[in-house]
Amino acid sequence: MILLSNVTRGDSTPRQDIEPATIRLPYQAESVGAARRFVVAKLREWGLDGLVDDAALIVSELATNAVKTGCLTRMVVAVRRPSDRTIRILVGDGSRVIPVLVKAAPGAVSGRGLAMIHQLTNGRWGVTPLPFGKVVHADLAAPR
Repeated sequence: MILLSNVTRGDSTPRQDIEPATIRLPYQAESVGAARRFVVAKLREWGLDGLVDDAALIVSELATNAVKTGCLTRMVVAVRRPSDRTIRILVGDGSRVIPVLVKAAPGAVSGRGLAMIHQLTNGRWGVTPLPFGKVVHADLAAPR
């Protein structure tokens, strides 16, 4: 899992009010709701209520994709604030299959999740392959 340090102000003083958070969840459908509640609670703690809806959708999509991998370990969900202007949502799983942004057919019942994430983040998402899985991250712009 990629771990990011706390945000610092311009004077290099660590911001004590912004603590990164990580949770491990089983690969079960119920974990999608748990991941959503976890990220929403953290954003509200940081006073970023305006990002809650987008963040909830993003983590729901990423956690749903992780659940579908069928891995037997635990997925890792994290929320970080790498800068004053960025909120990073990360979901790690045990699959090395890299998600691909596709254009879903009009009648398709799936395949739109990454497109929604791409739109909500203005293309600021990506994948970090790991020896035993991957981490998918999505960045939201935080208000000043």
